[in-house]
Amino acid sequence: MEEKNRANLSGNLSQDMEYLNRVLDVEKNYDVIYRVIHFGGKNACMYLIDGFCKDEMMQKILQFFLEMTPDDMPEDMHALSKRFTPYVEVDLTDRYDRLIPSLLSGMFILLVDGYAKALLIDSRTYPARGVEEPEKDKVLRGSKDGFVETIVFNTALIRRRIRSTDLHMEMMSAGKSSRTDIVLCYMAGRVNEKFLREIREKIKNISVDALTMNQESLAECLYQRKWYNPFPKFKYTERPDAAAAQVLEGNIVILVDNSPSAMILPTTLFDVMEEADDYYFPPITGTYLRVTRFIILLLTYLVTPTFLLLVNHPQWIPQRFSFIMLKEEVNIPLIWQFLLLELAIDGLKLAAINTPNMLSTPLSVLAALVLGEFSVNSGWFSSEVMLYMAFVAIANYTQSNYELGYAMKFLRIINLVLTELFGLWGYIAAIVLAVLSVGCNRTVAHTSYLYPLIPFDPKALGNRLFRRRLPGALKNDNLKKEK
Repeated sequence: MEEKNRANLSGNLSQDMEYLNRVLDVEKNYDVIYRVIHFGGKNACMYLIDGFCKDEMMQKILQFFLEMTPDDMPEDMHALSKRFTPYVEVDLTDRYDRLIPSLLSGMFILLVDGYAKALLIDSRTYPARGVEEPEKDKVLRGSKDGFVETIVFNTALIRRRIRSTDLHMEMMSAGKSSRTDIVLCYMAGRVNEKFLREIREKIKNISVDALTMNQESLAECLYQRKWYNPFPKFKYTERPDAAAAQVLEGNIVILVDNSPSAMILPTTLFDVMEEADDYYFPPITGTYLRVTRFIILLLTYLVTPTFLLLVNHPQWIPQRFSFIMLKEEVNIPLIWQFLLLELAIDGLKLAAINTPNMLSTPLSVLAALVLGEFSVNSGWFSSEVMLYMAFVAIANYTQSNYELGYAMKFLRIINLVLTELFGLWGYIAAIVLAVLSVGCNRTVAHTSYLYPLIPFDPKALGNRLFRRRLPGALKNDNLKKEK
């Protein structure tokens, strides 16, 4: 038999050990541990990855095996797993293509001479941080737990909130080398079965060596159409309560191992704009926050191009708004001021990410002084331009989706350039281009990106724009009326 292409275990311990030791290169890989033991009158060998197995649990299991006598030994590995393995998560396999990935993912492997199957004990434990509130998706009210990099913990956080037999979690994997674990979470009876089958087949057919960037790599494999459209096709959340709510609404939540966030699909523009705080406040407050977020999003796109258009055509400015005109002499054309500040804002974001926490405060003060007061006094930028760009930079943080913020940024830059080149017609053309970028976009499920606006569904649109009372509250009101 060709050693490289061996498929099944032989049942001969020495041959199986020779093959595994060669494939795993145990002499060089210090963390691949194997140990030959003797129990019940038979030779056996165990394999494990150092740091993945629970030491105390494995010690108890080995102690139980070592106390077995030849008379206790069953006829095959199946009987050994049923009668003499004091652990819950136990499986059997006779194929190397399943045994080796299971070992490398942290399972404990036991081979016994004369048995044609291997015993797989899932006693793995991964290094993990606590499920504290995520930095990105903070809320004023609500739960303070968040997803972590361990996929088992993440599925448990969703299970804790949805105690239903309809909640399904399918384990899959992708990547020839990484074999990254992927979990599909959905509610049977509520999910779109056709879309679920499509996503399942796409994940099965992914032919990459590794998901090097976790969810982003998976997202690019799942959706390859219209890559040039900057609007987000997926929504990400680090909050288990938000993920559980999306599952209950019939959406699919994808969890990827080593990633502390959940991928929600399909996603429309209205889904991206929603936040957890909308539902942790009373309906009137949640509606106000949601509508405010929509208005500010539009303003971040329109403020600077509109100002540039009016300054280039001062005769269009009403007398009561004449105060918006520039007060000082312009040394650099406004279009270049806006473009330089767009670039500078991104530079400050990158600097903030890479700045140590102990230096963030003094550097923030220094950046505010240099780029604020001194840049205006030196004549590089006008104070009005600084004001409007400061509003745009701060207003972008009213919604937490980075992809949506950069989509609006790209469209805003296009609007600035077209307005400078072609005046009013360029301004109108840029707005039409922005509308087409959103309107012609499609979700991963091939539906309209603007649903329920296009196609128009008044009831669904009202639910998206206005925070309604929860169905349970309505039911309680009806019971009171009946009484």
